[in-house]
Amino acid sequence: MLQIRTIPVGMLGTNCYLAWLPEETFLYVIDPGADADTILAAARKYPFTRAAILLTHAHVDHITALGAVRRGLGDVPVYLNPADETLYRSPDNALEPYMAAASDLPETVTDLPEAPGLRILPAPGHSRGGSLFYFPADGVLFSGDTLFAGSIGRTDFPGGDWDTLQKTIREQILPLPDDTRVYPGHGASTTVRRERETNPYLV
Repeated sequence: MLQIRTIPVGMLGTNCYLAWLPEETFLYVIDPGADADTILAAARKYPFTRAAILLTHAHVDHITALGAVRRGLGDVPVYLNPADETLYRSPDNALEPYMAAASDLPETVTDLPEAPGLRILPAPGHSRGGSLFYFPADGVLFSGDTLFAGSIGRTDFPGGDWDTLQKTIREQILPLPDDTRVYPGHGASTTVRRERETNPYLV
């Protein structure tokens, strides 16, 4: 049974998630956007023997603590869809004057050697290389900034596209079981049923 801890981090309240599989002693850290010490203190409470970091996309508020968190976990693999690699490395990936571009960024992988319970679904639209992290046995989806409770991701940043985002949500998220719990990149969790029936931004 997947155990989930939500850690809002940074000035934008980005949700960093710890997803713990006790049977596998495997820990996923999703979107370590800031506050590395807080994330690592929480992660060390789990007796993991293996771990991986998953990036839903490469916007600066989702990656700033990545280097420190990876070192603290033992140089574990970092997954990023390759379509976001240019954004990941860009000096313009910043929110000036509030957030500078991230530094201390490790190499990423496009394939995880171990990924128990996980299916990675491509999710372009908010950025070119967005990803959804789906745990079908547990009915859990980490949606990044693709879908929120009552809203959807912005498409006015470089690489964003409204039609592509809508297509991703229609084809990758809405067909999932109604009771799938959705954990977004910001804000409260929701369900597929709730968003299908009430989200005013879905067309």
